[in-house]
Amino acid sequence: MPGFNSYRETINDIDGTQKMLDQKIKDKLLAAQKNEITEHFLYRKLSQSIKDTHNRGVLKQISDDELKHYHTWQKYTEKDIEPDRFKIWLYYFISRILGLTFGIKLMERGESKAEANYAELARSVPQAIEIARDEEKHEKELIGLIDEERLKYTGDMVRGLNVALIELTGVMAGLTFALQEKTLIIIAGLITGITMSLSVAGTEYIASKSAGGPHSPIKAVFYGGLTNLITALFLIFPYFIFANVYLSLSFMILNAVIVIWFFSFYISVAKEISFRKRFTEMTLIGLGIAALSFVIGLLVRTSLHIEI
Repeated sequence: MPGFNSYRETINDIDGTQKMLDQKIKDKLLAAQKNEITEHFLYRKLSQSIKDTHNRGVLKQISDDELKHYHTWQKYTEKDIEPDRFKIWLYYFISRILGLTFGIKLMERGESKAEANYAELARSVPQAIEIARDEEKHEKELIGLIDEERLKYTGDMVRGLNVALIELTGVMAGLTFALQEKTLIIIAGLITGITMSLSVAGTEYIASKSAGGPHSPIKAVFYGGLTNLITALFLIFPYFIFANVYLSLSFMILNAVIVIWFFSFYISVAKEISFRKRFTEMTLIGLGIAALSFVIGLLVRTSLHIEI
């Protein structure tokens, strides 16, 4: 009977499609469940590692919410899921080195796909909407409550970084074309870099002291001066490695771009501002001044007839 066979094939196709959809939903549930238990252990580990009672309380609350979400998914999957140990240690390490706010927001940035999954899961699991709201609360409200010292001194760090990138990059470029001798360039660069770092530290202290407010002048010196010094040493470093001064100059420019990229990315995540705008602006200013210094160094060498 063709009619009956055709009807049976249609039913089989519907059953197969339903099973495939069910499996797809189940896979998403398992992925969401694994994500929740992973973040539960991460937030718990972070809460146990910090001394600040306020931040510890915020992280513990997020950890408890993530565990609640895990148990919600578990009702549907009826499975126990192991956390992603690598992800826990990765973001724990990032958070401890680069700050809680940066580490957590970086992790939450990668959860956009999970949020899209929640919207799809809501068709089959109504509680997915509630979990999605909790996840948004974590990112918007709870994480915003974290009080982190280093973010208060971001302005000092930016100033220290900018001075090193703009002034030292330009100076090293000019010295390279003017002197063209590795040892002299390194000596002059180190003297300039150390003097510049001391100048930045002094400026930060005076500015913070004059402004008053909650900012500590000593901490402003630490964050601004240290950022400047580390950046300066990183920029000069290629001259210790390569014999050819122009190759060293090329790698110094590359190092400058790396520093700008990293810091722009850090600020864009921690402060939630445009990465492209900040990176483009800092790169054009820093490398533009370096290019101008190339010309000045060449003119000085030519006009003064310097031969070394």
